[in-house]
Amino acid sequence: MIVDEDPLSGAMRRWAAVILASLMLTVPVAPAASAQIGQPDIIQEHWYHSYATLTLDVNAWADDYPEIVNLSVVGQTEMGRNLWMLQITDESCWGDLDFDGCEHLYYGGEGREGPLLLRKEVVYIDGGHHGNEHLGTELAFLVAEHYIEGWANGDQEVLEVLATTELHILIMLNADGNDFDTRWNVNQVDLNRNYDHYWNTCDSTQPGSSAFSESETYANSIYMNEVVPHADLYITMHTGVWIMLYPWGKWPEQPSDWEMFHFIRDDVHAHISDIPIRNANQGLYPNCGTSRDYGYGVMGYPTFTFETDDEQFLLGTVEALSDRLGEELDVMRYLIQDVWYWRARLVADSLEVEDGKVHLSVSNLGRASTSNATLLYCENRDSIECWLPGSNEPIEISGLAQKGGEPQIQFDSDFNFSAPGYGFSVNATNSTVTTLDFTGAPISSEGIWVLYYQKRVVDSSMWVGGPVNDSVVESNEGLLQGILPAPSMLLVFVAFALAAINRQNRKFEQ
Repeated sequence: MIVDEDPLSGAMRRWAAVILASLMLTVPVAPAASAQIGQPDIIQEHWYHSYATLTLDVNAWADDYPEIVNLSVVGQTEMGRNLWMLQITDESCWGDLDFDGCEHLYYGGEGREGPLLLRKEVVYIDGGHHGNEHLGTELAFLVAEHYIEGWANGDQEVLEVLATTELHILIMLNADGNDFDTRWNVNQVDLNRNYDHYWNTCDSTQPGSSAFSESETYANSIYMNEVVPHADLYITMHTGVWIMLYPWGKWPEQPSDWEMFHFIRDDVHAHISDIPIRNANQGLYPNCGTSRDYGYGVMGYPTFTFETDDEQFLLGTVEALSDRLGEELDVMRYLIQDVWYWRARLVADSLEVEDGKVHLSVSNLGRASTSNATLLYCENRDSIECWLPGSNEPIEISGLAQKGGEPQIQFDSDFNFSAPGYGFSVNATNSTVTTLDFTGAPISSEGIWVLYYQKRVVDSSMWVGGPVNDSVVESNEGLLQGILPAPSMLLVFVAFALAAINRQNRKFEQ
């Protein structure tokens, strides 16, 4: 939804921005906050966005590039300013089985050429939790600008990303604090201590009266839970220290997905930047109620806090922000371009049935481990009855639904896949061989095998699943190989393998 259309352009837009910014100086402030909130320096309008100039810019993008930009309002600040959300993606090739004009989606090798047309990866970015951390806000802006302008200029990297990825970017969460140049919102609450993950259990200042007590954080949590509940990457932008922080803030221990975070750290240091990348508790200080730990611990996202600089302000400088934040933008490009990896992606290499026992070899194409994986046998594609390992009775599922291009399995009740004999683990970028007992299942030529697992080790991670490719199934019992999966399912597994080969061989260009 595009709102607040902007008919201005060029010099008129800039003059309107200055006038609007000047008028905002007269906005009344609550008495409790007025003594502690400074007034914005009009000179700095040249360097960072006010709410007014951001409003003009995001609406101009929505007007100029409706093919890839969707602009919406996802809430208001405590003072009633709109929280602008940009959704940036290219849907022109999505679901196009002819691939005419979509050659940039092709991956493959000899005899295996095919498209990467899966459920789109989802990247969520927000900036401006702290109003005076302007460089963090500007990095969020530069990310949006890079992909919008790159698409307009035909940049091949950008075309590929937007064809396979949705970017959701909330550039300025604390618009009130931004314009008054203060860390807090107008209620004197630190928004990045106001999330419902061990809220107010650290020595934090001004966490608010309760978790999500502020309209800004409440709106952000609603968007996370209702629009991007299964995001493949979440990055929140800040300023004050030059460092990238991953969970946890409350504890010094490494998170469950430490392999993934350490891989990203090592890859960034080897090819892009020497920015420190550390656990937030050790890299900064103990902090609770943050959006980063809420995103990881409650939502199940892989998350980073990006601290863009060791200076809060830009006074006295004349350098362009795009130059000042160029290295940070390169890191963001890497994280977004390779988002396909930031989860477990299991593929069955072989499945051999012998006397009711299944010998299964599984590879993980992703960079995250999973500790909850299992194999199911279903009598046919339309069946609602499937068997788990070691079970003599079927369980009911709601079907092998295909939701948004990625096969999904929905169970009618909960099952403990960590129970002995049910599940197995697969480490990041590794393979696992296991034997599972299916002597209680009525295995026949009509049946299909299904992998079902969590995208990451963290408990809140999304469960995903899909049929095993029939070509890897063998039986020593004289059984026919079951029916072939539907073409769309074959595309899924072929695309997994081909995309992995392509991305492994591709080097990031700074």
